[in-house]
Amino acid sequence: FWSSLKQFVTSVASSLVGAAPLCAYGQAGCQVPTLAEIFDRVIQQSSRMHGISSDLHSEFEQYFFPSKNLIGTERKCHTYAILTPGDKENAQRVGREQLTGVILKLLEAWGDPLSQFYQSMSQGQNQDFNYYSSEKALEISDMVHELRDGVEKMADKMKLLGVLGNTVGYISPETLVPSSAFSYYKRGYLNSVDHHDLLYCFRRDSNKVRNYLRILKCTTLPGLDC
Repeated sequence: FWSSLKQFVTSVASSLVGAAPLCAYGQAGCQVPTLAEIFDRVIQQSSRMHGISSDLHSEFEQYFFPSKNLIGTERKCHTYAILTPGDKENAQRVGREQLTGVILKLLEAWGDPLSQFYQSMSQGQNQDFNYYSSEKALEISDMVHELRDGVEKMADKMKLLGVLGNTVGYISPETLVPSSAFSYYKRGYLNSVDHHDLLYCFRRDSNKVRNYLRILKCTTLPGLDC
């Protein structure tokens, strides 16, 4: 995340004649990014991640299930045990600490499954589709880790500014979801139905992360393009 942030803020700085360069860590002669700028960056990253996950899910469905015979199939996502606000109104009523914790929990819970998904796709039999899709799978896997790091830095900034309590921190994914869910993804080769369900669930959760970040920004920094 921070390497991407450095590129982002450097590009902004280069367009401002005579302005001090923007740096993530506030080195000498650098301008430390504001909380609003960090929010904008993680929201941008989450929107891109959700867009890629949606594209990959649609392409996968069209390739393997053109008859749409999976419509109506009940899926149980491995993140079902993570309690999340069901709509915008409920999310707005949730405290900043709780909403930030939910975002981090969702991102933590997807690290291992997406890595397994990439490995499975890169070793699959449908080479024409898998070569293209595995590149996207690797990209969203990397983006989850980068976004998680970015949200953690965002939370640290919020704590320094006194708008977030110190209770929000790192949580091991094994404490978030049943161990059976992780063994499911680690058991070895995943078939096309497993892949489809995983993509369906990640598309759903990445949309939640994107929306929760937008709501968190608006409740933390009211009046900023909300």
